[in-house]
Amino acid sequence: MDRINRALAIHDISGFGKCSLTVALPVISACGIETTVMPTAVLSTHTGGFTGYTWRDLTDDMLPMAQHWKSLEIGFDAIYTGYLGSFEQIEIVKKIVNDFKTEDNFFICDPAMADHGKMYALFNMDFAKKMAELCSLADIIVPNFTEAAFMTGEEYRKGPYTKEYVENMLVKLSALGPKKIVLTGVCFDSENLGCACWDNGTIDYVMMPRLDGVYHGTGDVFASSLCGALMCGKSLTKAAEIATKFTCGCIERTLKYTPDVRYGVAFEGELPSLIKELGIYE
Repeated sequence: MDRINRALAIHDISGFGKCSLTVALPVISACGIETTVMPTAVLSTHTGGFTGYTWRDLTDDMLPMAQHWKSLEIGFDAIYTGYLGSFEQIEIVKKIVNDFKTEDNFFICDPAMADHGKMYALFNMDFAKKMAELCSLADIIVPNFTEAAFMTGEEYRKGPYTKEYVENMLVKLSALGPKKIVLTGVCFDSENLGCACWDNGTIDYVMMPRLDGVYHGTGDVFASSLCGALMCGKSLTKAAEIATKFTCGCIERTLKYTPDVRYGVAFEGELPSLIKELGIYE
């Protein structure tokens, strides 16, 4: 290969708050990956806990951007999507995936739309069905338990879970189409929390001691570092281990500074640890 690997990250961008593209761009770049970005919207802050934020929709710019890249014969080794703000944006992403997907790259979808048993504001169950359609095009999906339940038509259940329940959920998610799944929010007791990895029918678990609290942006931190690790050639389970360890490290670093949790996690100081885990510059 005569160039470094290149990812396309399709997310919104919040000027303040450390989520979406302000996480994806630095984290994937730190993994040694050239990161192209497609902003779906620009906000002054993220919407989790802030009020009065500014918001500009960029839906109309998405396809022209993709068409320009296509005219320049720019390709991608991975396409990575997160929060999409409308049915129209999902349909546009479908077109972009169909246009840039090849046998040699992969599409990783984080169906960011719900958590803790509830849909995000402005979304409904019809949106979950549309997101499931997008996930059917993906090689890898990274849902949390709420998103998994809503996309498969199951009633959301709060953990702890049994392995039977988790593995039945993975089977139902795989029926959507993806061959690889990382299901987050998996717990079998009150002490540990992690994820379940489905790789063409093989199931592995990655668990870490539970850290108290809810921290904004950790889903983006996890999915972005997972994407970067996969692009560095790590197996699905190994990539999930690296992403879980990195996310926990970010939370632990945040706990030392105890800032307003709306500000997001202190991932910047953990990037050297992520790079070391990947071993890409040795």
